[in-house]
Amino acid sequence: MLSYFHALTGLALVFIVIERIWPRVPNQPLFRKGWLTDSIYVVFNSKYAGVLLGYLSLRWIGPVNTAMSYSWLGGWPWWSQFVVFLLSIDLIKWGIHNLLHRVSWLWEFHKVHHSIAEMDWMGDWRFHWGEIIAYNALLYLPTLYLGVPADVALWVGIVDTLVGHFAHANLRWRIGWLTYVINSPQMHLWHHNHPDCGPINRNFGLTLSLWDWIFGTAYLPPHDPARLGFEGMDESPDGLP
Repeated sequence: MLSYFHALTGLALVFIVIERIWPRVPNQPLFRKGWLTDSIYVVFNSKYAGVLLGYLSLRWIGPVNTAMSYSWLGGWPWWSQFVVFLLSIDLIKWGIHNLLHRVSWLWEFHKVHHSIAEMDWMGDWRFHWGEIIAYNALLYLPTLYLGVPADVALWVGIVDTLVGHFAHANLRWRIGWLTYVINSPQMHLWHHNHPDCGPINRNFGLTLSLWDWIFGTAYLPPHDPARLGFEGMDESPDGLP
């Protein structure tokens, strides 16, 4: 039976290979600066943080789930549950991501993710444990209300991870008109650009870029930013928070 951790392992291997074949930055080494720190983020954020949240859910949130489960999508066909859940959760994540940039104390957590100077698939996992809590706290009630089966949530999670790795990957790929629907390296680089290189607080989409085009936060010039990061990054601690 497919598990999320099997999917993570498979995706990691795929992106390690294709980044070597079609790199955006040809001379970027596999073990680039910060790779060891990001390896720890990959293990902790994909496994141990998830286990901790699962325990907390069972211990404190589980009884609330039992009392308040609505399962709005529960009787729908599998494919429609998948599509509606993916669209709904991604739109909510777009809004949360927006807040992470605009609320100062949330930005203190989120700027860990923006400390990436050399982009590759591993950068998708560089985020502070406080950001995990913020996302899950704000997603809890909508997820409870939608009430999809575990296998639907699993496949939405796999798709989210696949596109997240793709958007952060060191890949010279162009996806044409799909840029208006799906997040991509070409677009997500301009979410990570340093303020010296262009406007900030753009391209908040995680799996789907659709919301940025709808709400006017899309930004996609024909070239890549010259530098990634945030103002004052050079003075920030380099390592795990």
